[in-house]
Amino acid sequence: MRIALGVEYDGSVFCGWQLQDHSPSVQAVVERALSKVANGAVRVICAGRTDTGVHATEQVIHFDAGVERSMHSWVHGANANLPKEVTILWAMPVSDEFHARFSAVGRSYRYVICNRSVRPAFLAGRTTWEYRPLVVERMAAAGESLIGEHDFTSYRAQGCQAKNPVRSVRQLVVSRRDELVFIDIEANAFLHHMVRNIAGVLMAIGAGERPVEWAQQVLQQRNRSVGGVTSLPHGLYLRHVQYPPQFELPARRASALIW
Repeated sequence: MRIALGVEYDGSVFCGWQLQDHSPSVQAVVERALSKVANGAVRVICAGRTDTGVHATEQVIHFDAGVERSMHSWVHGANANLPKEVTILWAMPVSDEFHARFSAVGRSYRYVICNRSVRPAFLAGRTTWEYRPLVVERMAAAGESLIGEHDFTSYRAQGCQAKNPVRSVRQLVVSRRDELVFIDIEANAFLHHMVRNIAGVLMAIGAGERPVEWAQQVLQQRNRSVGGVTSLPHGLYLRHVQYPPQFELPARRASALIW
């Protein structure tokens, strides 16, 4: 039986999603917990690997179970064996055609900036601190030029291994709630460091360091070296992964909208 699960995690204490020999990863603790429930080795596949320090309010994974367990057992049994930074939100059986990565038709990220003159205490590790006042209207105007299908070479990491740099950004919204600035981006898929590089450009524009037109100029040059600083990972959240309706995965939870 193929099982799909939703996973929530605080990435602050992990080297990222993917298994690493030298540091703890989210994948490692999830597989260890599920293996205890299965009483045997479990290997999982995720919708999108997140980097060191990056969080998820709803990562989606799947695995093929060699034993019968109730969905309740997969969720609560795994959670009983997971560290406090990771939680299984839900589990459900899916058809063999479902693939957490390749069946996904869209992904949503949120980048959260604490915008005030002094560094945050309670939000340290969960937001990126920017002491310079950010003008959200400038950031939003700059972000509009990135909506649509484009070659995002200038906005991906130098070491990005994707063969095709073309991605389709469906939505890019910049908003403010008191001291917090949110950059919400939805696309069919993302390149390595794409959201963090976009956030870095928009923050420079919002602070008045660069003109609004710079976001589009960077895009058109298709050269990562002109793209400015990659923003820190602490404020980045994988919020939601979209799938075709025939898989009938749970709707996004209201609590996931907070971050």
